[in-house]
Amino acid sequence: MKKISLALIAILATFLVSCSNEKVYHASDFGIIPNTGEDMTQEIVKAIETIKSERAGEPAVLLFESGEYDFYPDSANVREYYVSNHDQDNPKRVAVVLEGVKNLTLKGVQNGNVSDYANFMMNGRMLPVAMVGCENCSLENIAVDTRVPQITQVEVLENDVENGYITYRVVPYVNYRIDNGRLVVFGSNWEIVPGWGIAFEGDTKRIIYTTSDIGVGTSNVEEIAPRVIRAPWRDHRLVPGSVIAMRSYARPTPGVFVSECKNTKLYNSCVFYAEGMGLLAQMSENITLDGFRVALRGDGRYFTTQADATHFSGCKGLISSCNGLYEGMMDDAINVHGTYLRVVKRLDDNTLVGRYMHGQAYGFYWGGAGDSVQFVRSDVMEITEGNRVVEIAPYDKEQLAGCKEFKIKFEKPLPEDIANGQYGIENLEWTPEVIFNGNTIRNNRARGALFSTPKKTVVENNLFDHTSGTAILLCGDCNGWFETGACRDVVIRNNRFVNALTSMFQFTNGVISIYPEIPNLEAQTKYFHGGEGKGVVIEDNVFETFDAPIVYAKSIDGLVFRNNKIVQNNDFKPFHWNRYRFLLDKVANVTIENNEFSNGFDAEKDVMYRY
Repeated sequence: MKKISLALIAILATFLVSCSNEKVYHASDFGIIPNTGEDMTQEIVKAIETIKSERAGEPAVLLFESGEYDFYPDSANVREYYVSNHDQDNPKRVAVVLEGVKNLTLKGVQNGNVSDYANFMMNGRMLPVAMVGCENCSLENIAVDTRVPQITQVEVLENDVENGYITYRVVPYVNYRIDNGRLVVFGSNWEIVPGWGIAFEGDTKRIIYTTSDIGVGTSNVEEIAPRVIRAPWRDHRLVPGSVIAMRSYARPTPGVFVSECKNTKLYNSCVFYAEGMGLLAQMSENITLDGFRVALRGDGRYFTTQADATHFSGCKGLISSCNGLYEGMMDDAINVHGTYLRVVKRLDDNTLVGRYMHGQAYGFYWGGAGDSVQFVRSDVMEITEGNRVVEIAPYDKEQLAGCKEFKIKFEKPLPEDIANGQYGIENLEWTPEVIFNGNTIRNNRARGALFSTPKKTVVENNLFDHTSGTAILLCGDCNGWFETGACRDVVIRNNRFVNALTSMFQFTNGVISIYPEIPNLEAQTKYFHGGEGKGVVIEDNVFETFDAPIVYAKSIDGLVFRNNKIVQNNDFKPFHWNRYRFLLDKVANVTIENNEFSNGFDAEKDVMYRY
């Protein structure tokens, strides 16, 4: 007890010293005034430069009054940022830039209501907040939004299924014109003809059962009344009152971009809309989200982000995401992974050329001297051997920015066939531990949570409510997305899953889907996930489901499913092709025990082992 008390005293003393050394700067002193509609970009530049100069890295807070702060692309900061899993359409126009900053918090005065946040409002296609090369920097009580989102929301007024026409009303925020029969939507520096959409129930804001991605009626249309469009569009599922979020698949910028930072925190902050991820963090160490939200503002929109709510690419240390709300996004709540390079050339016994393969993942730091790596054969996803980087440098460009290929020298000799087109490289240095706790994920497209890291991952006390596809996915893919890697130690416990799998998306074979991409599974001789006496433990969860699949697992050594409760309901008609509770492809050391099924369980009928 004495030791604990002394430790607490030491922590408190450190905290008090830190607080006493912290200086608060008021944004209004720099002319940063809310609710004026005027561009605040250059005023914030001046404020941040002043703080950097005066504080020289000592703790500081830039305090914003509650209200809305406007930013415009014409006067934005122009940057060349290569953002993982986004369109590499440089340069980016950035509203708020923190580069090389230490110990700074951007903080809104918040009195318990979302409307009291410091709301950063974009007026055009922009990257709202960029944190690059920063240390101990935070956002607190800050919200990000766009006045005219690139997603077009419409409400179905009439559905003439027999004649193949739908009449819909376009919501007021949308700017549009009819151009040669096409519905063209636009903003100050962009325009789009939406080609796809996500359909929501008008009353619940849930994605309509078995709709997934749908084509939308934006060609050969006619305006029959102000903001009322009649379009050739046949889809019996879209009853009057349905709300459609029409969109393209572009993802130019996230709401918050974090790159090569240390000890970043987002507390009680929110992204209401972004034309990409809500938060994209890459090659950063220690990220804390506490009360972070990608959420509906409450102004009638049914959608939030164009892609994932949060996405972590090549990070390390600890990713802690707790007490969040993620809803209405066009992809997953969280995705944690690294990036495989493909070996394309063997220069000598110890040197090769590795290439970024995906068009949305290149041009940024991948690793450095001393990093531990391992090689994987992409056809069977088998790890062959480890090595250590001695030197690494851009190969196809003189500088890192924009490069797709690296020349990498290793400590140990390389296999003779390393450049046969089958090998990928995973950087084990840049892999994080993950805590995902106390979050709500609901009414979104695609999936709930994705994890691909060999470090300890704990997913607990979360609500996955109508995630549309799989609620939790453990993946690994050196063939398409090139997102690493194998999961070794995952605990999924005390979560509640409500009616996942109402639509089919990629990798959606069960409520929990362990689904590495393995082109030649039959030839695989080693398991991809698990091993080392660990694996995936799924325990003490509640699954409320209308359909059969609970767990799908492929290529895993070590899977435990115990003390879970499965409650069958009649909320939707079962439709999934997978009729097994547990469909297991090439697995070992599986335990299924002490679970409660409301409509019974028969291992011979409900469990299928293949391969």
